[in-house]
Amino acid sequence: MANVTERRIKIETIKQNGTQKTVFLSILGRPNAGKSSLLNMLVNKKISIVCSKPQTTRSRINGILTDKNTQIVFTDVPGFLSPKTVLDDYMKKEIDSAIMGSDAYLYLVEARDGLSKIDKNILEKIKKIKKPSIVAINKVDLIKNKSFLLKQMKELGNIFNNSEILLVSAKTGYGKEQLIDKIKELAVPSVFYFPSEGCTDQSETKMIEEIIREKILCFLDKEVPHGMAVYIDYMNKRKNNLIDINATILCQRDSHKGIIIGKNGLMLKKIGTYSRIDIEKNLGNKVNLKLWVKIKENWKNREGVLRELGYMN
Repeated sequence: MANVTERRIKIETIKQNGTQKTVFLSILGRPNAGKSSLLNMLVNKKISIVCSKPQTTRSRINGILTDKNTQIVFTDVPGFLSPKTVLDDYMKKEIDSAIMGSDAYLYLVEARDGLSKIDKNILEKIKKIKKPSIVAINKVDLIKNKSFLLKQMKELGNIFNNSEILLVSAKTGYGKEQLIDKIKELAVPSVFYFPSEGCTDQSETKMIEEIIREKILCFLDKEVPHGMAVYIDYMNKRKNNLIDINATILCQRDSHKGIIIGKNGLMLKKIGTYSRIDIEKNLGNKVNLKLWVKIKENWKNREGVLRELGYMN
């Protein structure tokens, strides 16, 4: 994400006569609030992986929506957590960096009966930073008893001095236009920092790694998915446009390797098949995907490995 000061200097230097506006907005919230699903819905493309398991998002991901003369740069960050590993420390720094580098925030809470202690603590922290904030309640399509929503809206309104609380559903698209209009009100005169036709600054390689990791998260239970990472070994496009991709799944224990591979290799084949389908949709080409599984004990606490995986500079 561009440095705020650098952006402001560039705004003053390049005269736009008010014809273009931009806002950098971070999507914050507890794990599983639906931040990644909301980002995908807002930019009309799947750029952030989605899974019901907490801590699916490990690195911040920028989503770009350009609507006429306004460009919104969304940042999806990991859910708030208490660090236990070096990787967790990196994730926390990603959150802190996004908070400091954003012009405004969208705090997303899950529709349910009341706010959690974590929600209240984070909301109070955001208020102290004194940057523009929008609060939205997600997954409203799942709530049959609307009195729960009224109670939650009142509670959030009290925290934010009776500000408007938006209702959205990342799954159905409910409230999308109202939310985008509200965000556009926060944009300021500026150059566009990304091509207007793009929807993310994420590289193809990173996108492929994340898709494979998403399938592992969705297909495997318990602690195994959170103890693994994915990296691309080789990627090449043939003359017939078929793309060869070799990728390695990193895990922490021999027992995890066996679970990922599965009996007669069936689980690894399933992961590969579903990953290939999603990768082909994103790249628009046929893909030949090959997966390997490798053990690297305690990799989440090894800075050298984390740097190789792109989690640390």
